[in-house]
Amino acid sequence: MSQRASRQLAVPLATLAALLLATLAALLLTAPCADAGEEAETQPSWRLEQPEPPAPPPGVKGSATPIGLGKIGDIEFWAPNRGLLITAGNPPSIPPGVWAYDGVGWHELATVCGATDGRIAWAGPDEFWTVSDGRPGQANVEGARPPLEDDTLCHFAAGEVQASYASLAFKPDSYQQMHAAGCYAPEDCWFAGDLLPSPQVGAFHLHWNGRSLAAEPTPQGHAVYDLRLYEGQLYESVQLEPHDEGEAEPAILHLVEPSGIQPTFLALAPGVPSYGEGEFPDALAHLQLSASQTALWGAANPRTPTPEGSASGQATIVRNRAGQWTQALPNPEAPEADPFAGEVIDAIAAEDDPEHAWLALDTRADAEAPSPTAAALLARVSADGAVTERQSLPSTAEREAGVGPKGAAAKLTCPAVEDCWMATSKGWLYHLTTPESRAREIGQPDTDPDFSHLITVRPPDEGIPQVAPDTIPVDNSGLLGELPEAALVPQPKKTETRVPVPLLTHLHSRLIHGSILELRFHLAVRARVRLLAKRHRATVAQTPKVTLAAGNRRLLLVLDPRRWPTKLDLQTHALAPLPTTATTGPGTNSVGTDFHVLPALSSLEQAWPAR
Repeated sequence: MSQRASRQLAVPLATLAALLLATLAALLLTAPCADAGEEAETQPSWRLEQPEPPAPPPGVKGSATPIGLGKIGDIEFWAPNRGLLITAGNPPSIPPGVWAYDGVGWHELATVCGATDGRIAWAGPDEFWTVSDGRPGQANVEGARPPLEDDTLCHFAAGEVQASYASLAFKPDSYQQMHAAGCYAPEDCWFAGDLLPSPQVGAFHLHWNGRSLAAEPTPQGHAVYDLRLYEGQLYESVQLEPHDEGEAEPAILHLVEPSGIQPTFLALAPGVPSYGEGEFPDALAHLQLSASQTALWGAANPRTPTPEGSASGQATIVRNRAGQWTQALPNPEAPEADPFAGEVIDAIAAEDDPEHAWLALDTRADAEAPSPTAAALLARVSADGAVTERQSLPSTAEREAGVGPKGAAAKLTCPAVEDCWMATSKGWLYHLTTPESRAREIGQPDTDPDFSHLITVRPPDEGIPQVAPDTIPVDNSGLLGELPEAALVPQPKKTETRVPVPLLTHLHSRLIHGSILELRFHLAVRARVRLLAKRHRATVAQTPKVTLAAGNRRLLLVLDPRRWPTKLDLQTHALAPLPTTATTGPGTNSVGTDFHVLPALSSLEQAWPAR
């Protein structure tokens, strides 16, 4: 081989060696990136998961192309594979109603009980309530139309609407618009909302005790905007206003005690929420609440316009974990830093991880003039106030695939770890989960028949006036000769009388901390009440005489273990006529309103034997 040929061969060999080295280096450098990509593919991500619209009626043209469900007022989950949402509908394809999630997809559950901005309260795994719109039918009064938005209730159980609750408008006891709903148990649910109309004082509340629904207005003058159950306590978020009547230093949260006791104030830990220098409490909007198994979160926006004389506020986020309140934002160490300046918090969702929560955001410009093409903005915030993640939906990949904006983020909930749902202002649903979870059902598919068939009937209620027929009904009683013999036998005539209902019912007593007697009871009307504890003939403890409104009430009495009572008496005096109820047969059933010897004293004696 010539020297020239050797040189010509050497060049390609050198080039080949260089290429091999470059390729090896490239492989070494790209190997970590491949691992990062694999890791990214296992991380949870948000993706549009819109259900198909329901099938149209026979003979009506329809489309299987997903569309927005209309404004969604609330999304609540009992379990990751059992969820509900309530919508105002998107006619004609989507009627107002309720949709259900079974772990695989969403489907229409009810074409009744929809709402303009409704709420959902789970009372049990197969039972729930909705704050719904009223039905038209009432007449205008002096040119004013009866309000229908979010001022009625539907009680769902056993796969149907068990009862509907409403009232006629323009009356002192008319239902007000409701913004919050929550349940301790199937027999203990609360619903609350706007202030009562003047001259009444307080906020509108309804309480379900398992048998009936009754008004239980609170004396504090603050409208209620949220109710959340956390660690066995029902927290109530209120909106403070400069003109509200109530306590001198109002609390932004109340605690609704179980078993129908009137709501009491819950004073947050000192400095929570922390108001800036010169910032009034009413410069902050109500706390939007969200609870998981590990934490209760609250988020509030600054009021616009700022109350006169107050410094402008900032977005505020607080957290309660195991009874301890902390504030994430504004950061006490850097109060001037506002990561959400120019944005509005529309919702908050607590994760099962107590250190993090998701926020649904909107720009102030879009909040003032909503656009159907606005992007959905999300942020993940930690308990120390750090924003660890921001999202704008649709994602880049979805936009490249032809998915356009679906409106601002409006509602949020996280039923499980790495499992969250977001609804946009136009009723489109996004789901946060992992690719692995998307490839299979989350948990087990829900096959409960109560959540599988379509509910189309809502029972009548008092919100629709009863119209008397203007014609004589058809006589279909049959001929006399066709009647059964038993029907021809004269029956004794029953006389209907009305008797007063008992003033005092549902008495329950228990000891608190060994020596504090708690007595719970229900009053039929407003009454003057005093509880006495007697040891033989001597009175050893008593409460002052107090005047209590009708409803579920309680008294507390401190007992002396050294002078333990042998009898408890509740002295009552009705301050209004007792309602009457119809009965048949002779006799009356009048109830006195003097002294009532209370039951269950033996259990108290067992706890502290008489000496």
